[in-house]
Amino acid sequence: MKQDGYNEYDNFSFHPYNVLLILVLMGVSALFLAFTAAFVYTRVQNDLPPLRLPAIFLFNTLILLGGSASMVRAKRAYQHDNTAVYQRSLWITIGLSLLFLVMQFAGWQQLFRQNIFLTSGNSASYLYVISGLHFAHVIAGLPFLALFLQTARRRMKEPVSVLVYFSDPEKRLKLRLLTIYWHFLDGLWIYLVLFFWVNYLFR
Repeated sequence: MKQDGYNEYDNFSFHPYNVLLILVLMGVSALFLAFTAAFVYTRVQNDLPPLRLPAIFLFNTLILLGGSASMVRAKRAYQHDNTAVYQRSLWITIGLSLLFLVMQFAGWQQLFRQNIFLTSGNSASYLYVISGLHFAHVIAGLPFLALFLQTARRRMKEPVSVLVYFSDPEKRLKLRLLTIYWHFLDGLWIYLVLFFWVNYLFR
């Protein structure tokens, strides 16, 4: 709905979708900050040794960065009505997200081989819980990516339907919010990796 140059879908402050995303991101941020603060407190109080992250956790950071880059590319392709690049970028994002999940399992397997389990101690418990929560939030975003791709494949079959799809302000808004969510997951993972790395350095 557009009046006097104001478009509720382009305004980040007042549209309900925007408010909902802000609340979700604030809640998730508070959750992870609480867990990382609790980890530091527990470690200091009990003089616990920190854990060294497997190298694969760093590789997973690159995977997530690639997913964020492909989402940016999808958003730009949408803005320029580029059907092929838009769909391909969504496919790439989904593929990289699934690869991240697989590699995260591989990272946990490396910890298992080092005899570090969920019940091995408070440090291990926090590592598994925190990385598992991030894992769950990546899974939570995948259905939305799949829905965008399915809708694009269904409606981008003829010039008229393509024009309608690309000119839909609600689709543009939802794509922007999904892109922000994916950037948030990326930034959150970088924070977590740095957090555990710094804790290991200052053991």
